[in-house]
Amino acid sequence: MTDALHDQAVRIYDAFTHEHHDRRTLLRQMTALAGSVAAAEALILGIAASPAAAAIVDPHDTRLRIDRREGMEAGARSAAYIAMPKGAKKRLGTVLVIHENRGLTPHIEDVARRVALAGFHAVAPDLLAPQGGTPADEDRARTLIGSLDYDLALAQARAMIEHAARDRAGTGRVGAVGFCWGGAFVNRLAVAAGPALAAGVAYYGPAPAPSEAARVQAPLMLHYAGKDARVNATGEPWVTALRAAGKPVEAFTYPGVDHAFNNDGSAQRYDAAAAKQAWDRTIAFLHRHLDRA
Repeated sequence: MTDALHDQAVRIYDAFTHEHHDRRTLLRQMTALAGSVAAAEALILGIAASPAAAAIVDPHDTRLRIDRREGMEAGARSAAYIAMPKGAKKRLGTVLVIHENRGLTPHIEDVARRVALAGFHAVAPDLLAPQGGTPADEDRARTLIGSLDYDLALAQARAMIEHAARDRAGTGRVGAVGFCWGGAFVNRLAVAAGPALAAGVAYYGPAPAPSEAARVQAPLMLHYAGKDARVNATGEPWVTALRAAGKPVEAFTYPGVDHAFNNDGSAQRYDAAAAKQAWDRTIAFLHRHLDRA
C-alpha cells in the first residue's frame, strides 16, 4: 500500500471511530479504497487496535501486585484496575491511566502494568462504570463514551486523586496519563482539578478551548502525531495558550506518525521509535513531578 492510500485509510477509520461510528459506511468507504470487501476488512483489522494483541507486560507478572476495585465515587458506581510493584523500597507516586474511547481494554490494563513497572502506583479507572462498565463490543463502548456524563467522570477522577493523595504509603502526589479520548480527558482534568493534579500527560488528545489555559495548574506534557491533523488543529492553539499564560508545558510532535502511534495493538498505526521516545519522556516527566513527597 502506498503512503497516500495508507493515510487515506487511517483518515476513514478515524472518521468512523471518532465521529459517525457507522460500520456500514466504514466498510463501504474502505472497499472503495482497497478494491474488495476482503481487502477492506483486512485493512480495517490492521488499523484497528486488536483486543487479542499480545501484552508487553504479562498480566501475571510476579513483579507486580494486581487488584480490581469497585465502589462508589461522586455518587455513582466506580471501578478501577490497580497495578503496583511488589517490594517497593520507597514511597511511590500515583498515576491515573485514562483509557481511550473503547473503555478499560486489555491494552490499557497493559499500559497500567508498564506504568507500575516504571515505579508508580498505577490506577486505571473504568470511566464507563456508571453505565455498567466497559463492554467487550468496542462499537458499544464507543456509543457509551458518547453518552457519558463528563462532569461525573471528572468528579470521579478528582475523587480518586484525593484518595491517592491521602494514602500515607505513597508520596501524596498524583498524576495522570491518557491516550486519545483519555488524552483529551487529561487536558480537561488539568483544567478542573486545580493543584490536586501534580502532573498530566496527554497523548494525541483533542484540547480544550485556549481560553481555559489560565485555569491549568499542573505541569503538562503533550504528545502529538505529525499526521494527526484533526487533533493538532486543537493542540497547537492549546499549547500556544498555555505558554502565553505562563503554564509549565512540554509539547512534542512526532513527524510522520499517525494518531494512536503508541498503541502496539494496531499494526498500521504503531510506531515503535516514536512510542519509545514518547514513553521515555513520559516516565521521566512523571518521576520528576511525582517522586517527591
